Amino acid sequence: MRIPDLDLDLLRCFVQVAERGGFTAAGPALGLTQSAISLKIRRLEELLGQRVLERTSRAVALTPQGETLLAYARRMLALNEEAVLRLVAPPVAGRLRLGVADHFVPRSLAPLLARFARTHPGIRLEVEVGRSHELRRAMEAGSLDLVLGKRRDGESEGTPLWTEPVIWAACPGWSPPEGRPLPLAMLPAGCMFRDRALAALARAGLAFEITYTSASLLGVAAAAQAGLGATVIGASGLPEGLAPLAGLPPLEAAEMAVFGDMAGLAPLAAPLVQAIRDTVGTPAPLAA
Repeated sequence: MRIPDLDLDLLRCFVQVAERGGFTAAGPALGLTQSAISLKIRRLEELLGQRVLERTSRAVALTPQGETLLAYARRMLALNEEAVLRLVAPPVAGRLRLGVADHFVPRSLAPLLARFARTHPGIRLEVEVGRSHELRRAMEAGSLDLVLGKRRDGESEGTPLWTEPVIWAACPGWSPPEGRPLPLAMLPAGCMFRDRALAALARAGLAFEITYTSASLLGVAAAAQAGLGATVIGASGLPEGLAPLAGLPPLEAAEMAVFGDMAGLAPLAAPLVQAIRDTVGTPAPLAA
């Protein structure tokens, strides 16, 4: 039996459909129509002789074979990207100190940074995770080169990367206690997400009380995971043990940006910023 060679283009299409939950959602990321994506998935299934996706009128789900393929497809695409970048990308060397707001530490960020380090071995990448405004102060003081964080309402500083949905979250199955103010787990005063959440509750006339405060998003998430209250978080950073919470006032999306001297740091920063944009958010044009 001849073993077929898997087509990376078909695998890339399959991964986008699986990660984005459907053909329509994958279209903008791939630059393809729904029918073109459907054709590619059909070709992949014919090549494998297996169904990898179950399609219904309302949703797309992975088959058991699709679950297996997804893990391999991600590894193959990452290895392909690593090999091409290592051979094609011009050699760049230097030190880049990057601050990343803890509200925006999606599960894909650590593997992305590890892959970046492999494909750009000449760049010494140092990463600090913290609160946006504190990281930006550190950058202004010269301790960091770039900061990946959120823009304040009306702010024009920074290069926009993507728009991040902001959601209410709590442990699965949690519901607000009846007859009592809504308990909240929050970052300290000064957090933009906290300010938005409290303002939204006040406008809706909903009583609340902050029952848990932590300077660390991990601490806030742990409190919510334990059922101490609801919290707010960027959708891409939703950790395991928390689920979106319905029934509370909707929150405005936040604009994610990179702050710092992009022009002066272009050889070091541009490849990393583009990798983050491609992996985490919808691409936005880089500022000139």
